[in-house]
Amino acid sequence: MSESENVGVLRHEKQGHVGVVTFDNPSKFNAVNYDMWCALPRVMEAFAADPDIRVVMLTGAGEKAFVAGAETMIRIGRATKHNNEHHGFHAPGTTGPFGAAVSVGRMLKFDAAKMTNAMGIAGSLACGLLEFAKSGTGAMMKRMHMGRAAESGVLAASLAEEGFTGPVSVLEGPFGFLNVYCGEHDLPALTKGLGEEFATLRIMLKRFPMHITSHTSVQAIEDLRAEHGYKGADVASIHIAGNPKMATVNNIPAPADLMMSQYSLPFCVALAHYANARDPRSFNARTFGNADIKSLCSRVTISVSDEAKKGGTLASAVTVILKDGRTLTKRVADFKGTPESPLTPDEMREKFWQEGRQEGRQEGRQEGRQEG
Repeated sequence: MSESENVGVLRHEKQGHVGVVTFDNPSKFNAVNYDMWCALPRVMEAFAADPDIRVVMLTGAGEKAFVAGAETMIRIGRATKHNNEHHGFHAPGTTGPFGAAVSVGRMLKFDAAKMTNAMGIAGSLACGLLEFAKSGTGAMMKRMHMGRAAESGVLAASLAEEGFTGPVSVLEGPFGFLNVYCGEHDLPALTKGLGEEFATLRIMLKRFPMHITSHTSVQAIEDLRAEHGYKGADVASIHIAGNPKMATVNNIPAPADLMMSQYSLPFCVALAHYANARDPRSFNARTFGNADIKSLCSRVTISVSDEAKKGGTLASAVTVILKDGRTLTKRVADFKGTPESPLTPDEMREKFWQEGRQEGRQEGRQEGRQEG
């Protein structure tokens, strides 16, 4: 492989120990076309065969718009005080259209008037119900909400570009997003420290292929197992003290299907005793139907911790009672992947290969790591 080579409109080069892949299709905002799709596996295989490359970076050519969209979405999320979810709306589906609209508007070089219209339109495209979590069925909707939010942002910006208008008070108005979806909200959070404090810097990178509310508890289980060397079969019961969402929305002791299992805190904690919780392929039909995992899942209880009653937190305190009478405890506030506890280069590499390798590769090795 040469140091720099064009493959259609997918460019790749080697910069020291970093392999850089650039999606170069700016006229289509770097949308992946057929030639790029076909070229990407060849490029990644070439990088994988190069022992000097330690990490691969994916980037796009032309204007950068991610930060503007992320900053908008996160700030709106903070202003909701999570009350949109308390009212039964799935937060990413309701705040995501605003972020996506701003990202696309940034790429289209919108002026303030067009960007305001794009935001106003996005407000009427905000949607997504949490009933899938309450009923225990229809977990595919969780995935759809993210995709639909991105689609809605593209639609909002496209309409604004053509002269379609939206309300300028879409966020704060009496029938605007914050009042209708949330009721109680924090309007100043929208602009607090704007231009000086970047909410994007607080983005967390998931280490585990599961809902964010499970991360501190699963991290605690990994730490306890590494320290004490116990197995799933040794566990009598597990108790988790965490935030209200852990104890309610994600407290699903018997998930109905595989996708719902990734949303279930008891299942994720149980699976971490029998499989590699960092590997997306650990969530499969075999582990979902595993009698030992299901049994342990039913013995996980969750309560709201005292610290969670005082304010928002993802911290959890996990207590594992073993059949030999021992009680093991671990509190985790910052799981690996948070700004306070970032992933190391080796951990990032592990995450990349686990999520990027082809389906079925090293399946036998993965099976060998499972505990019965």
